[in-house]
Amino acid sequence: MTSAYEEAIGSLHALDPAWPRPAVLDVLEAPENRHLLDFVREDPFGAHVFPGNVPGTPADFLRDLDAQLASCGPIHLWSYIPTCAYRCRFCQYPVVLVKGNPEVAYDKAKRWVDLNIREARSWLDAVPNLRDAEVGEFNVFGGTPSLLPEPEIRRLLDFYRTHFGFTAGTTIRFEGDPSTFTPAKLELLRELGCTKLSSGVQSFDDHVLRLCGREHTAAMCVDFVRNAQRAGFEWISVDLMYGLLDQSVGSVRRDLDLVLENEVTAVVCTKLHLASYRDTRTGVTGEKPAAWQLPSYRDKLVRDGHRWPALGEQYQMRELLTEGLRAAGYTEHPTMYFARAGLGPEKWKAIMVDQDKQEPEVAIGLGGSSSCRASEAITDVDPKRYAGTVEAGRIPLGSATRFTPDAQEARAVKMALTTLRPVRDALHAARFPGRSLFAEPWLGKFRSLAARGLVRLRPEAGVIELTPAGEVLVEAIITTEL
Repeated sequence: MTSAYEEAIGSLHALDPAWPRPAVLDVLEAPENRHLLDFVREDPFGAHVFPGNVPGTPADFLRDLDAQLASCGPIHLWSYIPTCAYRCRFCQYPVVLVKGNPEVAYDKAKRWVDLNIREARSWLDAVPNLRDAEVGEFNVFGGTPSLLPEPEIRRLLDFYRTHFGFTAGTTIRFEGDPSTFTPAKLELLRELGCTKLSSGVQSFDDHVLRLCGREHTAAMCVDFVRNAQRAGFEWISVDLMYGLLDQSVGSVRRDLDLVLENEVTAVVCTKLHLASYRDTRTGVTGEKPAAWQLPSYRDKLVRDGHRWPALGEQYQMRELLTEGLRAAGYTEHPTMYFARAGLGPEKWKAIMVDQDKQEPEVAIGLGGSSSCRASEAITDVDPKRYAGTVEAGRIPLGSATRFTPDAQEARAVKMALTTLRPVRDALHAARFPGRSLFAEPWLGKFRSLAARGLVRLRPEAGVIELTPAGEVLVEAIITTEL
């Protein structure tokens, strides 16, 4: 019987012969890195949520958050609007379908804006320092918040701008499906002060999009980018996924070509994740699994003649995207987030993970994830329970965990590594007096990684830095070894 490890090695070596062999395969096939291969085969990292290591309560989290907000830099504030017109087959996030006749759809959308604003008021009451905390970036995420009708978008943004610490330096981003960013919607968002847009393009291959359950076309994705550019948005970000059903390396190459041809400001590249975030807490999962998470459904798709890209092909896709974007002048910071040269990193991600920041993020809405240095919390993902808690005047935090002092230090190092920038010992010592990356418990861990070609130790410069292979495998490294 073939072992799971042998199957993983076989999948790793299954390549598209028309494209180069990924360099990272040399590391992943080494027996001493078996645990890294086990991790990337399932790849449950998902969003960059760093779970605590000891039980906590919502009250603990709110106290920890308030304490850090008393003396911190600009924070990341986001509003999660869970409305979607349909559910994608890969999506495990909490969403609420809003469709039907216009009056019904409007009432549903209005209700979720009502709930979001009401929850926000509870946060302001429970966390006194939140009202005056400077907001570095405010993001309206989803779901598909661009489905909201004009009056509700206006009401939502006006509320946050009025009640939170927005300054002249605060940037506002809005997320949505390409088909919902009509010229009229773009004009409205510009009027309301939005300068950034994010859209889940996922692929520019119509066949791949249909299999994902997406209801937009590649042409609509291109139209979105061009319309947003004409409307004057300074930052237009698209999400691309790789490892999707029936996707080929050649298809991903065409995705890259269209990104470069249309001079997209920023690109987020994500591997298809099918492992549940519920077990790892590295992301937020809703009450209902994604269709593709069901093994029986995945097997049926194969019997029907479809195919899932092998692990080796997925790394060919990743290397093609990474090397192609870098060659075109894009900078990767943090991992798999690319921005055009000279624009710097994604602001909200830098606030969270840069070694000299690592400031709080506050997420308001169904399934939001919030964090500070001492603890983290996830908002309830059950729509009915969430709504009942909000209507009762309470913050609907579904779970919370805290970090021991050692775990706070480890979290700081992990987040700094995901930026793909050298981790500086001087910054670490300033944050954690008496501690050094070149002393135990860190030195042994980093020496082991260095021996396997994953990091470089530069004590003369006081930095630890990832190698090219380490950059590709950073999520596996920080999850399994640190």
